[in-house]
Amino acid sequence: MLFSSVWSLLVLGYLFFVPMYYARFFQGLAALAVESITMIFWFAGSIALAAYWGAPKCGGNKFCGSVEAAIAFGFFLWVAFSFLVFVDTLSFWHGRVHTTADNVEAAVTPAAADTPAAEQPKPAEAA
Repeated sequence: MLFSSVWSLLVLGYLFFVPMYYARFFQGLAALAVESITMIFWFAGSIALAAYWGAPKCGGNKFCGSVEAAIAFGFFLWVAFSFLVFVDTLSFWHGRVHTTADNVEAAVTPAAADTPAAEQPKPAEAA
């Protein structure tokens, strides 16, 4: 579980900072693969810890309660990364993988720039 935590921080750093600051080094398919691996790590770690720990009755034992909370949060993070993989897979299939600054600039170019000057409406003259 400790490995999954550190790995997730590295993955989230890659997914957040690389598209913003180093867009040409970002690969959508690689990001999807890393997210999928992270999802598998969280699932495997949570299952392994739950199988090792079993189903004890903690009573008032704080260590036991902490381990059970770690198992529960591990499964919550597995669900979160599963949702992230699902959303990014749909985006990848539709060809919109992680919009970068260059893609946004090209997408918001006004349509008037593509039409010839003769066809553009004339601005109202000041009186």
